[in-house]
Amino acid sequence: MGLLRLFACVLFAFYIVESRVYFKETFGDADWEKRWISSTKKGSDAGKFVLSAGKFYNDPELDKGIQTSQDSKFYRISAKLDEGFSNKGKDLVIQFTVKHEQTIDCGGWIRQDLEKLQKRALHIIFPTVPYAEALIFGSDLDQADMDGDTPYNIMFGPDICGSGTKKVHVIFNYKGKNLVTRKDIRCKDDEMTHLYTLIVKPDNTYEVRIDNEKVESGGLEQDWDFLPPKKIKDPEAKKPDDWVDEAKIPDPKDKKPDDYDKPKHIPDPHAKQPEDWDDEMDGEWEPPMIDNPEYKGEWKPKMIDNPAYKGKWVHPVIDNPDYAPDSELYKFDDIGAIGFDLWQVKSGTIFDNILIADSVSDAEEFAKETFDKTKVGEKKMKDEQDKKERNQRKKK
Repeated sequence: MGLLRLFACVLFAFYIVESRVYFKETFGDADWEKRWISSTKKGSDAGKFVLSAGKFYNDPELDKGIQTSQDSKFYRISAKLDEGFSNKGKDLVIQFTVKHEQTIDCGGWIRQDLEKLQKRALHIIFPTVPYAEALIFGSDLDQADMDGDTPYNIMFGPDICGSGTKKVHVIFNYKGKNLVTRKDIRCKDDEMTHLYTLIVKPDNTYEVRIDNEKVESGGLEQDWDFLPPKKIKDPEAKKPDDWVDEAKIPDPKDKKPDDYDKPKHIPDPHAKQPEDWDDEMDGEWEPPMIDNPEYKGEWKPKMIDNPAYKGKWVHPVIDNPDYAPDSELYKFDDIGAIGFDLWQVKSGTIFDNILIADSVSDAEEFAKETFDKTKVGEKKMKDEQDKKERNQRKKK
């Protein structure tokens, strides 16, 4: 038992040494503006981030984060890690809180990832690492020059635009292409603070959490178009010309009854020409049409099993010669900066408690120290404010 306990202690100590937090930001000091650099690309159209806990909070100081402060502005800001790193062989955990305390119309990412359209969303970006080329961006990100075309490794975060778009974006850059998840992951759209966590594992799986609860998970290869399909339709195979794939055919022996051809509408036999009708003035009088009670509808022969039916033809598949497995879809060689790049109609969004680590337990512990405390006191203060507003409205 003593040896087992010693072995467990050694493993625990090894874990403590090996797990690492690469970036942590709570905006808890006055030097945050030295760490976070705003892009200068948009000039007068660039909005300003301010330090604020918002209108409701748990602690007026500890709950301060960076808040968008001007309507209809671009917001681009980033911070460098102390040193770049690769997530090769270990978990990558990205975590942060977001609070939309304004009535949000569109808070959006202005990148041209999807068909070069300016979509509106909210996201975290990382400099890109194109696998097939020796052009590595990360630690070398030009923060002052960051704009909507700056490439990234991962985009992750909530996208809210009106009532139609309320989703979590998870986009990976792989070999120079930005890949959008096939799954629809719903985000939170209320006024409270919410915690978003992305976990990317070295076994090429992932997990998305909201408020520390798993909302989606799966395999990278299955849920993104990292690789071409393993199987494709055989380009040499064609359906035989004599293949019969109609399961049913009209019965050739079935014939339409002689009395079936009745018109759908007939002149009303009870209608009479008005006494004041003038053929010269009103034209030739015709009785109004009514539904024919003897109309039986359009005749169709009954269907029978097709004796020549060979079944549904299935296109043969073959191994895709372009498919090549990649056991390191998850891997980025240089993660060196983190930033926000968004455009908002209505300002007021607050970002806080940002963490980049290689340990899920470290992220969970950080959430306990920050988000778990914030959400309780924040809700209490918000409920009190709402109650006060309701009472004031009743007095009017």
